[in-house]
Amino acid sequence: MKARVLVVDDETTVREELCDALRDAGYDTTGAENGLEAAQWAQKQSYDVCISDIRMPALDGLGLLQRLSEISPETMVIMTTAYGDMKTAIEALRGGAVDYLQKPVVFEDLVHKVNRLVEQRRLLLEVRNLRVISEHAGRRDAKVMVGESAAIVELRNLIAKVGPTRSNVLIIGESGTGKELIARSLHDSSARTRAPFVPINCAAIPEPLLESELFGHVKGAFTGAIAHKEGLLKTAADGTIFLDEIGDMPLSIQGKLLRAIESREIQPVGSVRQVPIEARIVAATNKDLERLVAEGKFREDLYYRLAVVVIRVPPLRDRREDIPLLVNHFLQKLSRELGRQCLGVESQALRCLAGYDWRGNIRELENALERALILTDAAMIGIADLPESIRRATPVEPETCLELERATASFERQHIHRVISACEGDKKRAAKMLGVSLSSLYRKLDLQGSRSESEE
Repeated sequence: MKARVLVVDDETTVREELCDALRDAGYDTTGAENGLEAAQWAQKQSYDVCISDIRMPALDGLGLLQRLSEISPETMVIMTTAYGDMKTAIEALRGGAVDYLQKPVVFEDLVHKVNRLVEQRRLLLEVRNLRVISEHAGRRDAKVMVGESAAIVELRNLIAKVGPTRSNVLIIGESGTGKELIARSLHDSSARTRAPFVPINCAAIPEPLLESELFGHVKGAFTGAIAHKEGLLKTAADGTIFLDEIGDMPLSIQGKLLRAIESREIQPVGSVRQVPIEARIVAATNKDLERLVAEGKFREDLYYRLAVVVIRVPPLRDRREDIPLLVNHFLQKLSRELGRQCLGVESQALRCLAGYDWRGNIRELENALERALILTDAAMIGIADLPESIRRATPVEPETCLELERATASFERQHIHRVISACEGDKKRAAKMLGVSLSSLYRKLDLQGSRSESEE
């Protein structure tokens, strides 16, 4: 998008000449004959830079500067002033203007200053966006999409196709299936990966606050609005905003979201000004949106705007062949996080894990393994370490667990060699650290074909 510049001067010839010079330099310009008209323009749309004369009727430059600080604080203001009026120019700088130009304005100087300020504003936005990225990155675990089932392979292929596009995506799946992970994968596989990924849970925020969070508000818009706040749809810049639990969004806010998607503009609470947005929208729900549409609880037009591409995430019970890989993945992750040593899961326990229905899906599996890892005193997680509901599950046939046993054996082999290396080859000390006898350690090494010829 072209950078927008607002030019304010009560002299028609001067105003038009400044606008023409900036248009020739590639800027989208708007002219206003006084501060009052300029403030009205600023309420309708946002501007990167405002160039304003100081002495004008209706509302002078200093008054406009104050008004812009309230309705469009992100706009950078340059003051133009006649020779000998430097005292007022200095006052304007103290009031928030970033630069000034003396009349008659030299067009080359004008374009140079505007170029510099637009670039400065771009860098400030980048810094702010990186801060948002850092904030959210600090909250998330380093998660990967684990699995080799046909469903997961198909899901990865779909993400690879859809990720690079700018189309809105609707992710549908049960709670705990990893919908946010898929949204992040879409973001990371796009050209937006350096821009923010901003998640928001529509079900966790009360309606009045949700509107303010999404669209922002102006100072004084409601009780407690003591300052201007930029909405997350704007904060996301040209990144991705993830609207989780979209099915719980109130109907009143659904209408505003629909308009934002259609016009690519938002209107902050308490403002009449339209603010352009560039973010891609990825929404997710565990509800049947088509049924909610039929019941009048979700807008049909918004549903079709969000569901340009629909990604359905299979529940864990429908891809049991991925449970072995997920168990191995979580054991390695949790062992690092909890500082607990674990060589794997016993066969009977593995068969119960693979046979359980996992109504809470991947999240429930991770929680069960974390609980078991905390409670066990043994080197391997046994069936007694699992919750009773999982112990009651019908164990799957041993063949189903073959891949899990292979993954566990691989983890055990790597872990044993890491401990031996840390003990500088002292197997007796390594056995003590591993919580097994020296003979058991040698037996494991024999099974792995890794036992040394020499005795310690």
